Amino acid sequence: MNRKKRIDKILKKKLINFSIYIEDNSYLHKGHNNFDGKGETHILLKLKPNSNIKYNRLEIHKLVNSLIKEEFLKGLHSLEIRIIN
Repeated sequence: MNRKKRIDKILKKKLINFSIYIEDNSYLHKGHNNFDGKGETHILLKLKPNSNIKYNRLEIHKLVNSLIKEEFLKGLHSLEIRIIN
């Protein structure tokens, strides 16, 4: 299973009140420090609440980072989280 699918599976279990969109942006970093742009190392995560409930953005960021901490140990270099209203 690739990294995007693993992250999606993990987050869908806990963030049931959000639509989850995951993009691999690794190609945007090709050439930086001899990086080849492969390997799903740079991920953009977009979260869209499915309701009008107000969420604490900092708490969501902390939760996401704690849920996928294993991915950072396995080569994830960058995670950008956007919460879309």
